[in-house]
Amino acid sequence: MIWIQEHRGLFAGLTYLVGVNLLALAVYGWDKWLAKRGTRRVPEATLDGLALVGGSLGAFLGQRTFHHKTRKFKFQLTFWMTVLSQGAFVITYVFFEKVGRANP
Repeated sequence: MIWIQEHRGLFAGLTYLVGVNLLALAVYGWDKWLAKRGTRRVPEATLDGLALVGGSLGAFLGQRTFHHKTRKFKFQLTFWMTVLSQGAFVITYVFFEKVGRANP
C-alpha cells in the first residue's frame, strides 16, 4: 500500500492502460460477435479511438484472437500508424526524460 501511495501517478497510469486495453479487447470481441450475427456493428472510429487512447495492445490482441479486421487494409494502416505514433512518443519521452536528468 505504501508503494501505491508513493507512486500514485504511475499506478494510476498503469491502471488506466490495463483498463483501456481490456476494454479494447472486449469491444473487438463484441464487434466480431455482432458481425457473425449480421446486426448493427461497432463503428470503426470507436475501434480506432480505443487504440488511439492507449488500447493498442488490447486492440492487437482482439484482432488476432477474434480474427477481426485483419484483412481491411485501410483499417490496418490506421491501426499501425497509431501504434508507430505511440511508440515514437514513448521513445521521445524516455529520451528527453533521461537527457533532462543528465543536464539539470
